Amino acid sequence: GGGVVAGPNACCRYLAGLREDLALFGATDFDAAKVEQYVEFSWYRLEVLVGACTLPVRPGEPPSDKNKIAALASKDCFSALTALNTALISSTFLAGKAASSGPTLADACACVAVAEIVTAVPALLQGANLGKAMPHLCRWFLTCVHHPSFLAVLGPSPAALFKDLLGKDLKPPQTSGSAAASGGELKVGSAQAAALAALESVPALALKFSRERTRIKDVMNCVESGGGKSGAAAAAAQAPVELGAFVVVKGWARTVRSANKGKLLFVVLNDGSTAHDLQCVVSSDCPGFEAAQPAKCGGTGASFSVEGVVVASLGGQQAVEVQASKVVVLGAVFAGEGKAEDGGLAVGGAKYPLAKKGHSLEYLRTLAHLRPRTKAYASTQRLRNAMAYATHSFFHARGFLYVHTPLITGADCEGAGEMFAVTTLLPKDPKGDLPRVEKGAAKGGLAGEVGDVDYSKDFFGAQAGLTVSGQLNVETHCCALSDVYTFGPTFRAEDSHTNRHLAEFWMIEPEIAFATLQQDMDLAEDYLKHCVHHALTECMDDLLVLQAVEDWDGDLVARLKQLLAKPFARVTYTEAIETLQQHVAQGLAPPFENKDIEWGMDMASEHERYLAESVFKGPIICTNYPKAIKAFYMKLDEGTAPGRETVQAMDILVPRIGEIIGGSAREDDHATLLSRANEMGVSEEQLSWYLDLRKYGTCPHAGFGLGFERLVMLVTGVENIRDTIPFPRYPGHCDF
Repeated sequence: GGGVVAGPNACCRYLAGLREDLALFGATDFDAAKVEQYVEFSWYRLEVLVGACTLPVRPGEPPSDKNKIAALASKDCFSALTALNTALISSTFLAGKAASSGPTLADACACVAVAEIVTAVPALLQGANLGKAMPHLCRWFLTCVHHPSFLAVLGPSPAALFKDLLGKDLKPPQTSGSAAASGGELKVGSAQAAALAALESVPALALKFSRERTRIKDVMNCVESGGGKSGAAAAAAQAPVELGAFVVVKGWARTVRSANKGKLLFVVLNDGSTAHDLQCVVSSDCPGFEAAQPAKCGGTGASFSVEGVVVASLGGQQAVEVQASKVVVLGAVFAGEGKAEDGGLAVGGAKYPLAKKGHSLEYLRTLAHLRPRTKAYASTQRLRNAMAYATHSFFHARGFLYVHTPLITGADCEGAGEMFAVTTLLPKDPKGDLPRVEKGAAKGGLAGEVGDVDYSKDFFGAQAGLTVSGQLNVETHCCALSDVYTFGPTFRAEDSHTNRHLAEFWMIEPEIAFATLQQDMDLAEDYLKHCVHHALTECMDDLLVLQAVEDWDGDLVARLKQLLAKPFARVTYTEAIETLQQHVAQGLAPPFENKDIEWGMDMASEHERYLAESVFKGPIICTNYPKAIKAFYMKLDEGTAPGRETVQAMDILVPRIGEIIGGSAREDDHATLLSRANEMGVSEEQLSWYLDLRKYGTCPHAGFGLGFERLVMLVTGVENIRDTIPFPRYPGHCDF
């Protein structure tokens, strides 16, 4: 009826899940992951552009110039189509290597989006000759629209209109290396033809892994959605679970209680796959009933295998439950009072560390090996997993290469000297001394002065430490492979006890070749919004669990939605300082612990949060910081006054956290970079390789770093960063 379909991606996944025989999620888990990426890509990079140009103006909204919108959106349209063209260089379809595998949901979503552009909003293409600009996209599109299934839905119109855009009368193209360059057919080069031919002979995978149980998530989700599955689950899950189906579920007991005068047991299980618990009803005539009694199994925490039938629940706490036909206690809880008859540990839950009552987060940190069994922490870890997946899918869809940078390094990226030392020089005798530089040895540089520790005798022959950042290393690949990113652990020997700092944490650090600070900011904002959107669309159950926790963020979901609702505000550091000074003078700001607000200061978390929470009421991007408080590799701004020099840096500040992303344009001039390194006390000898990048074909580039645990804080509402990582490391604590 002309209305807007809400959640189109979810609709597509659901419909595709109903026809498993078509393998619309591909043949492998990897195919399914790629399908997920392109389904998201089609909506957020293509469909939104069509919507912006075609959706009618709502009552009360001002009129809009559709042609002007199309002209503005054309750049984004070409960027998205170029990404598709690149992805299709060596493959017939978007997911699945062999042409014989056929189109998937990825092709369906992307092809329909391109067809909409061709038929409904050709102004987005600005009269470009796609045949020359994007031959691989053209070949793929024509292959799809001539496919019987696509033709039945789309009709002949997209193919006919596409010919006009190409300026040629194209037929479904040949993929032979000998295809004639003349006659209007797209030519595939000999190298490409060889690659395509080789791909055709790749054997299909014979997958072996399957679970001998049904995940509780599949029981809950599949029944509630009528038997359909979505996403990667469709490729890997077992047969659809429906009411009346026989299942085997395994997990750990949240509770075990008796009812009906001891004739029934209610065993509530969770296997970690979902925020929801599954109730299993065990009658007295069920095999294993006696062994499942709380006094025999220990109750909460015991692990079970339950076989039975999925039925509609009579209670109001859950939609379905399992009517058990067999129950097996896989692992009892040995936390009872006293000793067993044989002198061993007694079965029982009296001393079980995770009793049913609530526990403080501080207490749970002392039980890091058991806290995954608690509801809020489990939801936090599922969201952490989702953010890692969203990170890789975001950068993969945009053509970034994932680069593994070293954990052990001889370079201090930040020049702050907060590195953990890596050495094998410590003597076995605690009273023994370390090897020292002797008189007559080389002085200065890496060798050190007489009496200094002689690191030439160390394992690496030089002083080494745990990396504080992978940025310098990943820049080497950016200057050859273009857009790259690294995602791995980093370490800071900083004696900080705040709720935002860890000694060991993970960093995501993309680096963009031939890019400016503006593009760096745009990528950072897109990435952060992508992750938040992924959390809202894929992890709502866990978000609602966390939102309901007492003393947690009661407005978590609304806050995340608000983050997506509008562009991030952008202000310079100078404007931010002036705003803080004005608010302090007018009595609008709270009494800051750091009261002296002046240009050149490194803003503290309280200042960053005030700007994000009270002034701009949302995320902001603060730019052009004083050079004295930023790293040596950040590009200097031109035309600044003496004493007020700034660099092309940017930080993204968000409510409740403060800084979550820091980035910059990198200094690409050799002489300037060397001067800045000397100013900051960074060893030229240690960074000779980094300086070489500015000598041999330097190029403008930019990047940013995001502390992964702070991202998890953002999407979960967790207040202390120590509760976002399985085994937190901070001053005085290295347990487990």
